[in-house]
Amino acid sequence: MIWSLLWGAFGVVAGSFLAIQAPINAALSKGLGMPVAAAASSFLAGAVALAVVSMAVSQAQGISIGWRVPPWWMFIAGGCLGAAFLTAIIILTPRLGAAATMGFVVAGQLFTGIVVDRIGFLGLAVREISVGRVAGAMLLLAGAVLIRIF
Repeated sequence: MIWSLLWGAFGVVAGSFLAIQAPINAALSKGLGMPVAAAASSFLAGAVALAVVSMAVSQAQGISIGWRVPPWWMFIAGGCLGAAFLTAIIILTPRLGAAATMGFVVAGQLFTGIVVDRIGFLGLAVREISVGRVAGAMLLLAGAVLIRIF
């Protein structure tokens, strides 16, 4: 129970990072004059930070880098989906506002997550589609609409 709450809190914190990142990247886009350039610089900074953290963690834990190589498309798909997502956030935030953008984004994540769970995509545990799960996603979408309208 406590772990579920802690993991949930971690998710809330991660979501807050996205809400803070969105206006920063939108302002960067305005300064650079191009959403894709802002997304690229954001990804570059993130890639450098993750490389440094990965090296530090592997050194601290004495991990030798002997990874099993995943299928080639996984290297491309995750990055391309992330780039499209970040570019969309950069474009949407100044037009919809941070709160509405985050609401619509999270609603999209929930609807897709429900389908991903149902099919057990890439080996995830299968979780059934329930009225409660769909109602929760619908309520979030309705909330995003209300945030945008009012």
